[in-house]
Amino acid sequence: MNSKAIVDDFVNQKSYVVVGVSRNKRKFGNVIFKELKNRGIKAFPVNPIMNEFEGEKCYPGLTDIPYRVDGAIINVPPAQAEKVVVDAHTAGIKKVWLQQGSQSEKAVEYCKENKIDCVSNECIIMFLEPAAFIHRAHKWLWGVVGKLPQ
Repeated sequence: MNSKAIVDDFVNQKSYVVVGVSRNKRKFGNVIFKELKNRGIKAFPVNPIMNEFEGEKCYPGLTDIPYRVDGAIINVPPAQAEKVVVDAHTAGIKKVWLQQGSQSEKAVEYCKENKIDCVSNECIIMFLEPAAFIHRAHKWLWGVVGKLPQ
């Protein structure tokens, strides 16, 4: 289970990479990236087959970003996420968020073994304050059913 302290620490970082932005406008990685940018948070898009996303340089991988990055938000299929957490470690990123649908036991275990703070199987937008109504409602419901990080 995720720790509330790790969740709170993660959402208070100053810069992120978003792995999984896409040309497909419906993909949630795009929503996450746009939400961060709209809040004035420094975010770097990552997709190995795109040169640009939303007018910003898109990086092929985490080790290609020439800036210090505080956290990685991973929104790719679990098998890819397992490789991305290794890249995060190589790039010196110590905080990882495996967005719902991206988590795998192997990726989470890798993070534990390598002292990477990891949040998995949660929606980051639900924890960014202030959250839009739908995300506040989702968070409230998770609280009611006991699924919020403690």
